[in-house]
Amino acid sequence: MTQVTSHTEFTDQGFEDFLHSRSESDWLTELRRAAWQSFAGGHWPTQREEEWMRTDIRMFHLDKYSLAGENSQALPTPALSAGVDLAGLCHSMDGVPRASQLDPALAEKGVLFGSLADFAESHGDLVRKNLLTRAVDPHFDRFSALHAAFWSSGVFLYVPRGVVIEHPLHSFAGMSDGGSDLNHTLVILEDGAEATLLSESASPSGDAGGFHCGAIELLLGDNAHLRYVNLQDWGQGVWSFAHQKAIVGRDSNIQWTVGALGSRLSKVNQHVALAGEGASCQVNGVMFTENKQHLSYHTLQHHEHAHCTSDFLYKAALQDKSRTVWRGMIKVDEGAQKTDGYQRNDNLLLSTKARADSIPGLEIEADDVRCTHGSTSGKVDEELIFYATSRGFTRMEAIQMIVTGFFQQVFDRITIESVREALGLAIARRVRDYE
Repeated sequence: MTQVTSHTEFTDQGFEDFLHSRSESDWLTELRRAAWQSFAGGHWPTQREEEWMRTDIRMFHLDKYSLAGENSQALPTPALSAGVDLAGLCHSMDGVPRASQLDPALAEKGVLFGSLADFAESHGDLVRKNLLTRAVDPHFDRFSALHAAFWSSGVFLYVPRGVVIEHPLHSFAGMSDGGSDLNHTLVILEDGAEATLLSESASPSGDAGGFHCGAIELLLGDNAHLRYVNLQDWGQGVWSFAHQKAIVGRDSNIQWTVGALGSRLSKVNQHVALAGEGASCQVNGVMFTENKQHLSYHTLQHHEHAHCTSDFLYKAALQDKSRTVWRGMIKVDEGAQKTDGYQRNDNLLLSTKARADSIPGLEIEADDVRCTHGSTSGKVDEELIFYATSRGFTRMEAIQMIVTGFFQQVFDRITIESVREALGLAIARRVRDYE
């Protein structure tokens, strides 16, 4: 297992030191070098660009962060795996792999699960043709290039044709206060395969700082089924940037659940490509913000073939002076007839100073489709609070019930009990009195 040296800077010399510490295959080194050239020749996005006009990163300074070597700090406590009978786990801390396990019975069937860095060496041909080639573009912007050049840990899941994994797998990425994490998740499900992956990231405390620059690639063959849960609970001093994409094959289905609770600022591009006829996806997003947090999610549901279905539902509750930005797009290609696409964003303002920007969009080139979108924003109804308090609940309990009820539509879609409970408890702990 290769490791980064202690405190590797994101500079030309730091990049060369990083490569020297890795001892990787030539193909991966070449991929990293090409990405670093893109980064070095690129520029940081500004608010003059449409995608970034509502997200200000002028206070972000990369030179404040570096890749740290292995440390002895304990992992934060996972939330999603409590009480769950797991088929395997893969944990890392500050970009360094910590633990990896897989049920031997699954290994005998050809399932691969563990450190992406390790499998890039032991199964190079399989990883090479899928890593940053089909889904996430390492040259899309400066963040994707930096990630491709410096990712040091990650999760790799490969499920062979027709193999069904009955119990969930769990991945966890921890980051120390002030640390950096460039975690990469690569999931490959062959035709007819099924799996559930619970993935979470967290800091040791709610006020911890740091830098996260990640990527997620979910690749589904024909008639494959994936349930993927991604819970982000970084400390509120963390700058987080990520590119995420799923490619869904013919008659395949993905249920993708997102819980975004932490970070100082998050900018996430989430893309689902329905790449085969009859493909379907359901994306469920839960965002809860407080203080001066800023969460920005740009989603794209791309219908490339006919008879595909997409359903995106994002709900956000905002406290204090926090802000969310959701910009969603349904794109339907010319041949994607009989498309059924839906997107919705609902926002609950728990403060007069919070702000939620919701920008749904449609780009349709086919003429036999059903595509709809909706968005709502509103405050807590004081009559509901009065109704609950008149029946013995405290004002705080009443507000918590109202917020939980607001998210219930998303919770009802989640079939994994531990995920429902983890999200519900995490949100309830954050709710304060309504202004």
